[in-house]
Amino acid sequence: MTLFETVFSGNDAVYGLTEGAINAAIEQHGADKAVSFPNTAYSLPCYYAVTGVKVNTLGELKEALGVVKTLMTREMRTHDIFMSGVATALCAEFIEVLKYIDGATPYEEPCYGHLADAVIRELGVPLVTGDIPGVAVILGKAPTTEDAVALVKSYQAQGILVTLVGDVIDQLTEAGMKTGANVRVIPLGKDVTSVIHVVSVALRAALIFGNITPGDAGNLMKYTMERVPAFVNAFAPLNDVIVACGAGAIALGFPVITNQEGVSEVPKSLIVQTDVSKFNATSLEARDIKIKITNIDIPVAFASAFEGEIIRRGDMQVEFDGSRVDCAELVQTVDASEIEDHKITVVGPEADEMELGSKNNIAYVVKVAGKNMQSDFEPVIERKFHNYINCIEGVYHTGQRDMQRIRISKDAFNAGFRIKHIGEVLYASVKNEFDAVVDKCEVVIYTDPAECTRIRHEVAIPTFDKRDDRLKSLTDESVDVYYSCILCQAFSPSHVCVVTPERLGLCGAVSWLDAKATNELDPNGPCQVITKERPIDERIGEYEDVNEAVQKFSQGALQDVSLYSIMEKPMTSCGCFECICGIEPFSNGVVITNREYAGMTPLGMTFPELASMTGGGVQTPGFMGHGKHFIGSKKFMKAEGGIERIVWMPKELKETVAERVNQTAKELYGIDNFIDMVGDETIATDPEELVAFLTEKNHPALSMDPMM
Repeated sequence: MTLFETVFSGNDAVYGLTEGAINAAIEQHGADKAVSFPNTAYSLPCYYAVTGVKVNTLGELKEALGVVKTLMTREMRTHDIFMSGVATALCAEFIEVLKYIDGATPYEEPCYGHLADAVIRELGVPLVTGDIPGVAVILGKAPTTEDAVALVKSYQAQGILVTLVGDVIDQLTEAGMKTGANVRVIPLGKDVTSVIHVVSVALRAALIFGNITPGDAGNLMKYTMERVPAFVNAFAPLNDVIVACGAGAIALGFPVITNQEGVSEVPKSLIVQTDVSKFNATSLEARDIKIKITNIDIPVAFASAFEGEIIRRGDMQVEFDGSRVDCAELVQTVDASEIEDHKITVVGPEADEMELGSKNNIAYVVKVAGKNMQSDFEPVIERKFHNYINCIEGVYHTGQRDMQRIRISKDAFNAGFRIKHIGEVLYASVKNEFDAVVDKCEVVIYTDPAECTRIRHEVAIPTFDKRDDRLKSLTDESVDVYYSCILCQAFSPSHVCVVTPERLGLCGAVSWLDAKATNELDPNGPCQVITKERPIDERIGEYEDVNEAVQKFSQGALQDVSLYSIMEKPMTSCGCFECICGIEPFSNGVVITNREYAGMTPLGMTFPELASMTGGGVQTPGFMGHGKHFIGSKKFMKAEGGIERIVWMPKELKETVAERVNQTAKELYGIDNFIDMVGDETIATDPEELVAFLTEKNHPALSMDPMM
């Protein structure tokens, strides 16, 4: 059978199954029955992305199937194979969405099925920074369980996001391998149709970050080919349906690597690699993915894939907890003559001298020297410790400064991991990432309780207090320059963040000091100096030189921007934002919701629905994406009256930002406990109920000038 015949046969088979399933669902539920995937603003994301049409009912789903039929051309051209592949993928989406009727939860652990919009946004930052250099789709059953584990671990060690479909899931379970989004190995489902859930991730990335117009299939596929670094590994034997699904992947620009012999190869698209141990190298070459290798002498793996790994108490060998005992993590700039490069010292007991399950002290001081090193870079390097330590397989880190918490798992300990290896990781990571300013690095790790107490109270806390005083004095007016950040242009080509001391990047991860350090480290990199010498309107924070920079860095897609207004020329959003702020007309204020909140807001929209109209690098007056810490800034919506406009936030977000918001409200407006005037989902999600609450609290937004 030729490749054409195989793809067409698989496409026909899936189409027939889909038609039967839709007819059966209509017979059972009626044509008006609502149908949609949960936690997405796009209903059926793949069909919506390709056609621009949202499907809401079973009747509309049947009509959509008729549209899919038109893609199934049979003129024996390469184009027909690809379109049949796309048709197969859309049919798979239809079959999968039927599983979710009436709010059903068709997938059980370890399988995920559909991934929410919020998950895709969380992946945005690591994808654009290269912490996730690629996305692997592993389909079928490996020749042996050992082959399956080896392949997945090889990708995991490179930081690649791995998705699994089919029997390979059982193989990993059998081997006892950890899976889940937190270790970036996501089992989607056992049925081949569940592969659509990773296709959905790619297409929603185009809508969320790329500002691709739904229905613009040409630019959609161009975007996924150029900007979504995905590929497929399909184990033999391949049936017609799998080959047809593979054709759909190739249409999106994702090469398929298989060990099925006798398949007609397509250069850079369909590749036969009979040696499964070479799948990794063949896949990376086909997708042109470059892996930056950092060799660290530790007995466990080190990769960004382990950043989300959680060590439960029962799996813990030892713990270090700054909330219970004296701990600290600190970077100190010293003269080069004062340190010895790559010297790692442990002062106190090692992990194998500590009681199983015990809580211990730890303080590590990373001493750095370099002719270009500045004290402003110290906290920037310190914040990276969280990422570095979490990249260690079997080690968990949270918090910072003198409130960090570290757990070493029994598995890592049994593999030979010790406290000294934390020093190796910190040394190698700092020298690798900050090589432009760090010439020498020495790490001293204290586990002796008395020494930890001394370091924390006599060295660390005074240093932190001094830095805090410096940061408090940093305002937009006190500096001569701002910085651009275009990291997210890998996915959102027209978006530009303007980072100021009082407005961090909307992802929440790039402060003005971070951007300053990035520029020093890489003068031609994503953070460029922006002068602010020619103000146009200081009320909304508009400058001629800022506009010129934005025009340049957005390749002309954006002409002008304000820094302090949500209504007039607001800053664009890529899709990686932590929060979204939107105007609420009934209360004359704004509602803020965060990515973690899954419920309804008083705007009548969820976070995914708000995000669908706010991201993609476009200006949307009345709405903006931003970081959590910007909420308490004195420059937050300054042009419209500042934080007095905030009328509602999810309760968890309120608690997170309460201290800073209350401090700003007291300082600027003389209001005590302003956060208590702000509604949340436990008070109201209906705008009329919200206004009643605000009236009772005498919220200032009710008496302010209209925003519109």
